[in-house]
Amino acid sequence: MSCCGTPPSLDEMDEVSRLVSRKLSAFLATLRGAAFAVGAREGQDAAALLAAGYGKKPGLLRSAFKHLFSARKADWEKFDGIFDAFWLKKRVRSRIAASGRPANADHPSVKSLQDGPDKQKGGEAFDQIASGGEVGVEERSGEGRAEGASRTETIAETDFRKLSDPADIAEAHAVAERLARVMRTRLTRRDLARRRGYRLDLRRTIHRNISHGGVPVSLVRRQRKQKPLRLVILLDASGSMSMYTGAFLRFIHGALDAFREAEAFLFHTRLAHVSDAMREKDAARALDRLSMMAQGAGGGTRIGESLQTFNRWHAARVIHSRTCVMIVSDGYETGDAALLGREMEQLGRRCRRIVWLNPMMGWEGYAPEAAGIKAALPHVDLFAPAHTLKSLAALEPYLSKL
Repeated sequence: MSCCGTPPSLDEMDEVSRLVSRKLSAFLATLRGAAFAVGAREGQDAAALLAAGYGKKPGLLRSAFKHLFSARKADWEKFDGIFDAFWLKKRVRSRIAASGRPANADHPSVKSLQDGPDKQKGGEAFDQIASGGEVGVEERSGEGRAEGASRTETIAETDFRKLSDPADIAEAHAVAERLARVMRTRLTRRDLARRRGYRLDLRRTIHRNISHGGVPVSLVRRQRKQKPLRLVILLDASGSMSMYTGAFLRFIHGALDAFREAEAFLFHTRLAHVSDAMREKDAARALDRLSMMAQGAGGGTRIGESLQTFNRWHAARVIHSRTCVMIVSDGYETGDAALLGREMEQLGRRCRRIVWLNPMMGWEGYAPEAAGIKAALPHVDLFAPAHTLKSLAALEPYLSKL
C-alpha cells in the first residue's frame, strides 16, 4: 500500500476495485439467496453507486441499495437486517427490534397517509439518507454511530418550521433534494420491471410469414408505448407557507434534476412557471433566479385563480395520461373557494392523480375546515402531510403505483 501522502498506484487502485467488486458480488448473491429479484442491471447500478462514493456513508448506501433492490413489500421489510448483517457485521435481528414494528405489519392503504408519516411503510424510505457523518464500512464505536443516527432521525422527524439551527436547516434542504433523486431511482426501476415480458402481434406475425406458408418462423412482438411518470408540482409560495418553502424548493430542484419528465410552478396571487430556473445544476443559482421570477411571493393566496391559469395556459402542454399533479399548499384560499372546486374538477379530468400535500396536517389538532381545502378535497386522490423529511419519503410507495 502507498505511504501517507503518496497517491495510490494503478495496481493498488485495481486491487481496491477488485475487492469492492467481490464484496458487491457476494452481497448480490446474499440477496438472491433471500429471494430478492436481483439481475445484471441492478448489479451495474449498485456498482455505479459504490463508484460514486456512497460506500463511504453506510446510512446513505443502505438507503440507496434499499430503493434499488426492494421491488416488493417483503423485500423492503427485511432489507435493513440483511444489509446491516453483511456490511456492518450486525446481527440481523438488532435492527428489526430497534424499529419496534412486526415484520408482518400490514401495508397501509392510501388514505392511511392522513394519519401521519410515522404510521406508513413509506416513512422508512428516508432510512438515514441524511446521514452526513464520516462513518465508513469499517466498525466505529457504538456511541458515535448512535449519536449520528439519533441526530439524523431527529432532523428527519422534526417539523421544518421548528428547525432553527442553520446547519440543521441546510442539512434538511440538502436531504430533501437528494430524497427526490433517490425516489426517482426506485420509481424508474419499478417502471422497468413492469415492462418485462412481451405479447405476440398475431396479425403482423402471419403477414411476415406468408412466404413460409403461414408457418410462424419469424415472430413479431407487440411493442407497448410506455409513457414515463410525469410529475407536475405546484408550490404555494404565500406568506402562510413561508416556513416550508425552502425545503420544498430543494425537493423540486432534485425532482427536476432526476425525473425524466417534471414541471414546476409557484403560485400565490398569481402563477409562475419556474421549471427552467429550477433546472440550474447549482441549487444556489436556481434559487437566485427563482427569487427574481417569483414577484409577489409571501403575500396572499389565490389558489383557484392560479389553477385557472394553469388549466387554461399550461395543462394541455405539461399533462398526459401518466401525470401526477402534486399541489403543496395549506389550502388557505383568499379568493373564490367555488372557483377552486371547479378548477380542481377540471384538473382531475386531465391528469392521472392529484396529490395534495399539506404541511399543516402534521400540526396537533389540525382539521381541514378552511373553505378552500373543503372545496378541493373531493377531487384529491391523496391528501397527505408534508411537514418533515419522513413525510416526503412516504410518498414513494404511492407514486410507484401510478
